[in-house]
This record gives sequence, C-alpha cells and structure tokens, in this order.
Amino acid sequence: MAPPPRPDSPRLSAPPKDTPAFSPDKTSVIYVLGGPGAGKGTQCANLVRDYGFKHLSAGDLLRAEQDREGSEFGEMIKTYIKQGDIVPMEVTVQLLENAIRDVNGGEGRFLIDGFPRKMDQAVKFEEAVCPSRFVLFFDCPENVMSERLLERGKTSGRSDDNAESIKRRFRTFVETSMPVVDHFEKEGKVVKVMATKSPDEVYEDVKKGMTERKFERTKN
Repeated sequence: MAPPPRPDSPRLSAPPKDTPAFSPDKTSVIYVLGGPGAGKGTQCANLVRDYGFKHLSAGDLLRAEQDREGSEFGEMIKTYIKQGDIVPMEVTVQLLENAIRDVNGGEGRFLIDGFPRKMDQAVKFEEAVCPSRFVLFFDCPENVMSERLLERGKTSGRSDDNAESIKRRFRTFVETSMPVVDHFEKEGKVVKVMATKSPDEVYEDVKKGMTERKFERTKN
C-alpha cells in the first residue's frame, strides 16, 4: 500500500473514516483548555520537558497554515483569527491529524493546546483521529486573563492580542468552549487546575492531576 501523502496541505477531501486514525493504546492525547491568557503554553512546556509529550497548538498550526505559501485556506484562516472567531472544524482537525502522524507515525504522548474549542470539533476528532484520555482545564477569571494578554500584546506581535479581539475571544470561549469542558466533565474526563497562582504553583497542581490519571514522568 502506498504511504500517505506528506502533510503539506490540510487534505480536506479525504473520505470519512470508520475508525479513528490512531489507536489510544499507542497514542495518548490530552486536550489542554482554558480561556485566552490562562497560561496553557507555559504549563505545556513543563509537561513536554518532564513527561515526554509532544506539544501541538491548534492555534500555531492554523497560523502556520495561513502563512504557508500556496495555502488555499490562508486568507480564510487569517480572517477568522483576526476576528476572534473559530476556524471551520474540518481544517483544524485535519491539520492536527497531519501533525500527529508526523511524529513517530502518531505513536506517543500528545498535548493538544487550545482544542477542541467546540463540540463538533471534539466529536469529529474523537471519531476520526483518536479518542482522548482527558481534558486538562486551566480555570482563570476573565480579568486576570485580560491583564496577561494585554501585557503580552506589547511584545507578541499577534494581531489578536488587542483589547477588542480579547473581549471577543473571551465571549467565544464561554459560549462555545465551556460546553466542551462541561461535556467531558460529565464523563469524568476533566482535570481542573486553578490558574490564578504562580506558574510554579500551578505546575504542582498539574503534576498531581497527571499522577491521578496514571501518567508517570519520563524525566526525573
């Protein structure tokens, strides 16, 4: 059988799958959710260092695709991100599948940062790509997240780190992403961490959650 094509585009025309692309026996996926500015990226870096995860940011993948020369989705993605809206599900899910496959054929531990942001994304990913182990949810008040983002915006160069876009992103998160957290919480698949503490204190709580979910450190 011919090898799959290289992931140089989202390849949205692939036929629907009857089974997920990756087995949860070999591929461990943790969703990392929290409002914008909750500190997800900082804690993901800690988990990569100590637990051997590969960190995949849905936002970073989308930004890379929007800047990729010849991308048929670049302008569309750029418009959605600038407005603080959610990019169509098919694009994001396919980019994530491509990125997972690029790492050791999809075997290993993966943190998916900022995903799923809507229930349709969650359902599609679980059915077509890989069932997740759990959601790592960073809970943080809006005023704290806003202060962090406005400070980051002074140096980040990101078009969505401005006051107007930040407000839209908060609203989008509450209206569309919190139902995802609530759904997985009902299934007993959420590790909730308060993200108002210092980064080191937050990471101590993250490590407790990892131990409870039977994830051992790969680096002492």
